[in-house]
Amino acid sequence: MLEDLFKVVKSRVGEEAKQSKKSKVSIPSDLLFKCPRCQNVVFMDEFKKNHSVCAKCGYHSRLTARERLEITVDKGSFEEYDAQMNSLNPIDFPNYEMKLKALQDQTGLKDAIITGECTIRGQRCVIGVMDSHFMMASMGSVVGEKVTRAFERAIEKRLPVVLFTASGGARMQEGMVSLIQMAKTSGAVGRHSDAGLFYITVLTDPTTGGVTASFASLGDIMIAEPKVLIGFAGRRVIENTIKQRLPDEFQSAEFLLEHGFVDMIVERTKMRRTLSSLLKMHSTEVDK
Repeated sequence: MLEDLFKVVKSRVGEEAKQSKKSKVSIPSDLLFKCPRCQNVVFMDEFKKNHSVCAKCGYHSRLTARERLEITVDKGSFEEYDAQMNSLNPIDFPNYEMKLKALQDQTGLKDAIITGECTIRGQRCVIGVMDSHFMMASMGSVVGEKVTRAFERAIEKRLPVVLFTASGGARMQEGMVSLIQMAKTSGAVGRHSDAGLFYITVLTDPTTGGVTASFASLGDIMIAEPKVLIGFAGRRVIENTIKQRLPDEFQSAEFLLEHGFVDMIVERTKMRRTLSSLLKMHSTEVDK
């Protein structure tokens, strides 16, 4: 029914626009959501209430970092770390400062990750959420430093870490500085592990490149959302290198679960409960 309504409204608007070039009638962008996978149309309010998941086919739309925090952490419990950390231009890449400023104004973020401390259904942890809306959540100096500091604070406070990853890889605008973040973040994860502390990674769409090759793949438990893209190099690059055709589901969460790369696939509507259960099972806090 809603899909028919969507077609009727769209058709009517098109006819009115043809009749008058001055017509400004349009469908409000926040009224309806059309699933890009199954084409199902629902009211945007209903889609948001379902955590931006299509109720018909299970398509998981990409979330902003703030949206992810809102549906994950206990209300009022989040305390952000390093909120004002800002990237420089270490290799003098042309117009890099301008691009950063434009994205900061557009997204309200300083860079591609938010880190902090919170509780998830009462379980304390350090949390990090990458945001693909900021330069495809590419990892530069700020992302690497904030991830590293999050683990260092978790060690000091004896807390577990939960990281939601989503990235296109290293940030080419920062050259070698972006690449060394792989070693730096991996070292921080190693120190956290040596301290006997628990680390969960939640791989969201897409998690690729240097992020996959570093801290995203080092979780004690690795969770993925359904049908997300996870990998290092792209399909075309790999096929051209090995001269073989890859399976159709290659680099999907389901393929990687079957081959032991991830531990479980969890739907977004069940993620908060799953995280709190895992944190409780691995808690180092002693009940008083």
